Amino acid sequence: MNVSFALAISAAILSGTLALGVAIRAERSFVRWTFVLGMLALSTESVFSGMSVDAVLPGEVVHWEMLRMIVLSLLPGVWILFSLSYSRGNAREFLARWWWVLTAAFLLPAGLAVLFRENLITSIGQSAVEDHWMLRLGPTGMALNLLFLIAAVCVLMNLERTLRASVGTMRWRIKFMIVGLGVLFAVRIYTSSQALLFHGMDQNLESVNSGALLVACLLIVRSLLRAGHFDVNVYPSQSVLHNSLTILLAGIYLLIVGVFAKVVTYLGGDAAFTLKAFLVLVSLVLLTILLMSDRVRLHTRRFVSRHFQRPLYDYRTVWRGFTESTASHMEQTELCRAVVKLVADLFQVLFVTIWLVDGKKEKLTFATSTSLSEARGGELGPQGTEAIEVIRALRDHPDPVDIDSSKENWAATLRRCHPDEFQKGGSRVCVPIISGGEVLGLITLGDRVSGIAFSQQDFDLLRCIGDQAAAGLRNVQLSQKLLQAKELEAFQTMSAFFVHDLKNTASTLNLMLQNLPVHFDDPAFREDTLRGISKTVTHINHLIGRLSLLRRELAIQPTESDLNEVVSKALAGWEKAPAVDLVKDLHPLPKVVLDQEQMLKVVTNLVLNATEAVSGGGQVRIETSQRNGWTVLAVTDNGCGMSPDFLNRSLFRPFQTTKKSGLGIGMFQSKMIVEAHGGRIEVESELGKGTTFRVFLPVQRQSR
Repeated sequence: MNVSFALAISAAILSGTLALGVAIRAERSFVRWTFVLGMLALSTESVFSGMSVDAVLPGEVVHWEMLRMIVLSLLPGVWILFSLSYSRGNAREFLARWWWVLTAAFLLPAGLAVLFRENLITSIGQSAVEDHWMLRLGPTGMALNLLFLIAAVCVLMNLERTLRASVGTMRWRIKFMIVGLGVLFAVRIYTSSQALLFHGMDQNLESVNSGALLVACLLIVRSLLRAGHFDVNVYPSQSVLHNSLTILLAGIYLLIVGVFAKVVTYLGGDAAFTLKAFLVLVSLVLLTILLMSDRVRLHTRRFVSRHFQRPLYDYRTVWRGFTESTASHMEQTELCRAVVKLVADLFQVLFVTIWLVDGKKEKLTFATSTSLSEARGGELGPQGTEAIEVIRALRDHPDPVDIDSSKENWAATLRRCHPDEFQKGGSRVCVPIISGGEVLGLITLGDRVSGIAFSQQDFDLLRCIGDQAAAGLRNVQLSQKLLQAKELEAFQTMSAFFVHDLKNTASTLNLMLQNLPVHFDDPAFREDTLRGISKTVTHINHLIGRLSLLRRELAIQPTESDLNEVVSKALAGWEKAPAVDLVKDLHPLPKVVLDQEQMLKVVTNLVLNATEAVSGGGQVRIETSQRNGWTVLAVTDNGCGMSPDFLNRSLFRPFQTTKKSGLGIGMFQSKMIVEAHGGRIEVESELGKGTTFRVFLPVQRQSR
């Protein structure tokens, strides 16, 4: 038994045991089972790899290698799925967005490995030192390694995004899991790139994979020993490649190795090239770990501040970052998450929690935390007299306070709400969130990296952050109240018209019911009643249909048409209208692209409004013309007209009308239809003299 075989079997046993332990002891969940499947696949692959390096005959080596590559084809889909789900509170959004990548990751590698397995390996031979085998990859083997390389980059990119979105204790809990898997897939990028560069697989590289799996398992075990590991919920950004360190480093590595390989080939070869490429990879991995280390960043910043006489904080950068991260949030929870992340990153603390005061000022409700789950926060939140005492104390003492040094009862309450995770985490601090003398909430923070004490400069900045957070919360609360008021106003306006119409309909039905017992035997009455019920139902359906237009997006199906034909079709039933002088002046027009059915509604609505405006006698003129690349439909009446105030404020708004029986939806709908065609509506009106509506449609539809 050689060393490579022992290494592969050890890695298989450790990864299999890890998967079994999580499956047995951990609470059942989707992400846990994904992790279990991924580790079992890695364990199986490592077993086949061990059997391959221990085989003597070339046929046996090829047999085990083909089985290993078939199992390898299962890894991309499982681990991309895990990387999208692990520790993410918005995992469903990512899964929905990445469904096509997941489908490809599951189907493409497995399909290649199973359907074209004869092209995985084309030949086998011994290496120059004759102590291990070299396998020549076929087209399928090359494609499989390329797909796995891409999948490994995707996995690292998603894990990086999760780590960067996490803060405080949440990052502390998941860091070793992500670092362990990062080491594993970084090494896999190295071995896959080597296989692609040299069109073959050196069995020594499989020993590198086994060693990486052993190291990854040990790091993952360290992560699983930390409490609440699988209960972390972070909310990464939906951006795919924005500021991705993984993409940058993977690109640098592949570029360097690719250039080096060409140079080495040109110069006649280098036996140590594989080792040098591996050292480049290790250097990049170590650089990544240093860049992501909270401890390194904190001590570097303090070293510069102490020895180069620079302030500890760049306040312009701090406030620009605070504004950018909080300005776009219109929900309290989202705003609090942004503030918590900023505080945790800025002061290098692992435990940050925000508590908000409820409307009755009798309870502190849990908002968000870098360590506490929502359930745990709900259990710890002070209520009743304790909460009232805390709120009163913060109102009287609006500055940040060290709650570990305070002997007050309210400080003891906050210490209970902010349990220590680390013995050397330093003091815990409470920052009130106060606006206009009213306590809106508070921020508690502690467990500082390296246990460094908070300075007066820290306290001054915390006070400013508390004030800014208070202003943000107040704006969110006022915006929500304004939105509720607008929604209530819209509902009241809509319901006024709706109820008025339904009241008339209900009166008609009620009259029918009252007469029904008396005249039920009269056939003429029954016929009239059925006709009335049918008319009422049609009216209600028409009313509901018009109201539903406001809550769905307008879709048009344009075709090349003649606007004059649409106008003539709309006017077919109006020419015999009594007491209205309908004048048509339709000029020849070029073809335009429009939805005839939708545009028919516009013409009908304009003509209907005009005829109602001249009720009792008057003239309605319908004219078409061409003007500067536009076809123009003008509908003019000499009726009652509209006031300038109504034109400017209400004409095209829903539920705004001058007609007693109208809903105020027609012009709103017409404007939507015309703008969907890339056109516009213009209107001129004067009280007592009449109104002119002009619809402009592009001769050739403009891109929007």
